[in-house]
Amino acid sequence: MEAAMGLLRRMPPKHSETALSALLSLLPHHSSDLLSQVDLPLQVLPDSECRKEFILCEYNRDADSYRSPWSNKYHPPIEDALYPSSELRKLEVEANEIFAIYLDQYYEGGISSVYMWEDDNEGFVACFLIKKDGSKSGHGRRGYLEEGAWDAVHVIQVGPEEEGMAQYCLTSTIMLSLTTDDESSGKFSLSGSIRRQMKMKLAVAEGHLCNMGRMIEEMEGKLRNSLDQVYFGKTREMVCNLRPPAEAVQMRLPDS
Repeated sequence: MEAAMGLLRRMPPKHSETALSALLSLLPHHSSDLLSQVDLPLQVLPDSECRKEFILCEYNRDADSYRSPWSNKYHPPIEDALYPSSELRKLEVEANEIFAIYLDQYYEGGISSVYMWEDDNEGFVACFLIKKDGSKSGHGRRGYLEEGAWDAVHVIQVGPEEEGMAQYCLTSTIMLSLTTDDESSGKFSLSGSIRRQMKMKLAVAEGHLCNMGRMIEEMEGKLRNSLDQVYFGKTREMVCNLRPPAEAVQMRLPDS
């Protein structure tokens, strides 16, 4: 199981579904652990009633149906489905409205979904999802990428309130893949994923959404910096060493 997880962590996100399918056939006795621990690129479905798209994940699935956060209905419809309580559903609706604004301000478009459900510790769990298609034909407003995808999964466990305080545990995963294809640089592909966790004990006077929003905003900033330093920074360093600019080559040549 440890070797399987190590392999999946090193696979490009766009190939992770194929790799997971192969591992499930090799390790059927570990299927539940693999399915619960492996993050796959996010998929979307249209909600025809609200004329909006929503993101599919394990947290809004019941059997082979997925619940839309906009209409609170399953697609396709099923009987005896699981739903959040009325109080939690009210918080879920508010979170989706606020997160859609966050998406537009930080991502310049894309698809977002927020799901909430009760846990066994008298608290609740919230899942904030973002899918950004940065390709020319997708949500990319600038048109720099031939293909590009940013999938973000933020899962927050919220403990019960005690003396005006609550414990928050945020686990965030970012999956990034991009491809450029132009005359100056040729075809270039880069992909990877990163996961981090944050725990905080905060006052709930301003509400859970304020606390969760600040944590997600802070975590996404840290993850963007890590991706920039690790993926883009290291790639730039390797490319410059392998193919130094013409100016650098001239400086290295001895004077004739």
